[in-house]
Amino acid sequence: MSGERGALPPTGDSDAAGGRYRPGYELVADQVLSYIADQGLRPGDRLPTEQGLAEILGATRNVTREAVKVLAAIGRLSVRRGAGIFVAESPGGPVDDQLAHFQPTSMEHVLMLLDYRTLIESETARRAAAQATPIEVRAIREGAESSLVAGRAADSDAFARADADFHDAIGIAAHNVFLRAGVGSVRRFAAQSDVLLFHGDVPGSLEVAGRQHVAIAEAIAAGEPEGAADLMAEHIATTQHQFERKIRDRVFDLAGNRGTTAAGGGSKGDEAAPPSPRSSAS
Repeated sequence: MSGERGALPPTGDSDAAGGRYRPGYELVADQVLSYIADQGLRPGDRLPTEQGLAEILGATRNVTREAVKVLAAIGRLSVRRGAGIFVAESPGGPVDDQLAHFQPTSMEHVLMLLDYRTLIESETARRAAAQATPIEVRAIREGAESSLVAGRAADSDAFARADADFHDAIGIAAHNVFLRAGVGSVRRFAAQSDVLLFHGDVPGSLEVAGRQHVAIAEAIAAGEPEGAADLMAEHIATTQHQFERKIRDRVFDLAGNRGTTAAGGGSKGDEAAPPSPRSSAS
């Protein structure tokens, strides 16, 4: 079956641009999400068995099992022992259920997500700069400074924790539960793209992101709403540019990787272990 327009092409072992190797489970995970969208399945709906999905998608059962595991790990599927495989219920309830067909590897969807993130997080930073209490400002600064330390050390796990603390602290300081929930929702969707596109890696420089966090924190601490909003928009624009550059780098890998791919086979036999999910770092 074909993926949604804008998705990286699920051609088997490398994409149509002739470069990046893609593990079989990653390709099948894309196909499962496309199948859910094509069939109009909603949260709570049951999918075919692993064997049934394998037959529908033309993949082996082992690769399909790995795809199901990674989709369950990032919250898109729910596997219930003795009951089957289901489209996962969203922790955000009916609002998030409207986004059940988000395609993490679709550039169109990811760019829409970043556009939404610019709107929601710029306003959140603006509100935080106008309303943050001293305790909230301290939490924002601590998250920003911790992210910079972790970024300089290239410690992606520590950065992911500090990054989450920083953005969550701004959400709290905005004093609007819906803005805070919106920031959390964006991060969950972005993390799905990180896992499926970058194998849990991050698309850009952690140190650059850490420095931008510190600048945003200082604008909030100084009570500069417009400055904080502009810096947040710039931060997300940097994330988008880094994301697009890394996608180009992966798509136009050199022929050496192609040769390795040709020797290793594609989605029918690739059983490489899927990555562990990691919070989106930006």
